[in-house]
Amino acid sequence: MIPDGFGIVQGRFVMTRKRVTDDQYGQLQRRMDEVARRVDEGTLPFDLTMRALQSFIEGKFRFADGDQKKPSRFQPWRTIKLGTGLQTVDDFRKAIKKIGNRIGEYANDILGNPEFITTSTKEIKVDLVNVSVAELGFPNGATRKKIYAKAKELGLKLCPAEVGPQLRLQYRDQPMNEWLYIGMEPITDSVGYLRAWYIECSGDGLWLKADYADPGSFWSAVDRWVFVRRPSTRA
Repeated sequence: MIPDGFGIVQGRFVMTRKRVTDDQYGQLQRRMDEVARRVDEGTLPFDLTMRALQSFIEGKFRFADGDQKKPSRFQPWRTIKLGTGLQTVDDFRKAIKKIGNRIGEYANDILGNPEFITTSTKEIKVDLVNVSVAELGFPNGATRKKIYAKAKELGLKLCPAEVGPQLRLQYRDQPMNEWLYIGMEPITDSVGYLRAWYIECSGDGLWLKADYADPGSFWSAVDRWVFVRRPSTRA
């Protein structure tokens, strides 16, 4: 006798789909497998994870109404200041070079675009998240469009354009051979290509650079992105 909600495929009982597609069910299963993997490696506590899953099963979990109310599940990686008094392109260029850092050709190009001059008028602090493409749910890599969409879905925000140069100024202990891409609205360079900042530590110093950032540009699973962390809405 076949239990309700199941069918037989290739001699095995499998759950039949009622309200989700096969693809949606596959996404759910992969998420559950990831939860199990993290519990096994110790990055998620077993008891708390079981209680959280039970709250889903019992219908006690309250979904947030609207994207703006969704807190980030990612912990802050670094807090930086914006609106530090640097206002013009030359201000940033001089400040970066003054501490011995370097600016790549394409980064220097988009610094000169008026789209960049949107610095904060007062000093504020922002919490940043440093997350890999795989950690966003793309073990085989993804396009910039998909990366941004998933980051927003998971409670992250795009960085103001000022974050790139300010992070370069304030992240002086960046480890060797680290590249961090800034999740931001791309800026058009002088020949019409969309670009986004990335900061790099290599053998010849600390760099502010810029890479192609078309919606279809592809990043591998190990590439890391920086986004702004939304604060929790809990009282």
